[in-house]
Amino acid sequence: MPASKIKKSLDAENIIFTTLNTTFLFFLCIVMVYPMLNTLAISFNDGMDTVRGGIYIWPRIFSLQNYRVVLKMDTIYSAFLMSVTKTIVIVVTNLFFTSMLAYTLSRKEYVFRKVITTVFVLTMYFNAGLIPNYMLIKDLGMINTFNVYWIPNIISAFNLIVIRTYIRTIPESFVESAKIDGAREFRIFWQIIMPLCVPTLATIALFVAVGSWNSWFDTFLYNSGKQYLSTLQYELQKLLASAMNAGNRTPGGAGSNAAAASGAGSVATPQSIRAAITIVTAVPILAVYPFLQRYFVNGLAIGGVKE
Repeated sequence: MPASKIKKSLDAENIIFTTLNTTFLFFLCIVMVYPMLNTLAISFNDGMDTVRGGIYIWPRIFSLQNYRVVLKMDTIYSAFLMSVTKTIVIVVTNLFFTSMLAYTLSRKEYVFRKVITTVFVLTMYFNAGLIPNYMLIKDLGMINTFNVYWIPNIISAFNLIVIRTYIRTIPESFVESAKIDGAREFRIFWQIIMPLCVPTLATIALFVAVGSWNSWFDTFLYNSGKQYLSTLQYELQKLLASAMNAGNRTPGGAGSNAAAASGAGSVATPQSIRAAITIVTAVPILAVYPFLQRYFVNGLAIGGVKE
């Protein structure tokens, strides 16, 4: 076949592939973005009008009543501060202890590395269950304490494997050179391994932060008896439950005068409250994500192979 015909055939194939690929990615983008835009539109739409349905990506009757109900809660600001504190503590402690253990298990001279790794991997497949876990937390005296948030989350088996795999990609010459200079293991870990693991640590930090930020069941299970330990997600969950129970009435847990505060008799409904809660809880994570985005793909690609 002449070279000109081969070139034309390849050009046609490239055009077809590019067109199909672009079309597929465009529709995939719509599928991914539409639910968020729809939730945002419902959150800014009048509650009673939302019940009629037909809200897509733009509010039909603009209203801030849903956010007034959410932000008028007396406990929301202290709960927000507790959620931020909890998330920061969990991320810092989880990254430090998990990466330190991962470094230990990555050392070939450590004879128990395979046994310990197997034990941690088994925890990913088998769980004692809710009741034994609650009894353990109770026996440790962590009920109604801040410690119940971060101590059980010090080590993550999945994150451990990811970080250990990443550390194994670091040339051994870095560690050997440090040992020749007289550096001990902790100094090697802190000054050499940790800085080189920033892409993976940033990726895992995002995973841990999202999981901690969105968690409300741990507060409900262990710390519901102490108001000052309540988190934003738990308070919003109570608000949503109150809205669901109240039907079309404005939930009293957010303030009995919330409906009158709008000045137009607007009433927040469970569907509109749910949308507003979703946006309120998502905004902090969306604000943090751009700062970690440049590490995200790189960290997943390098640390994603597990042995």
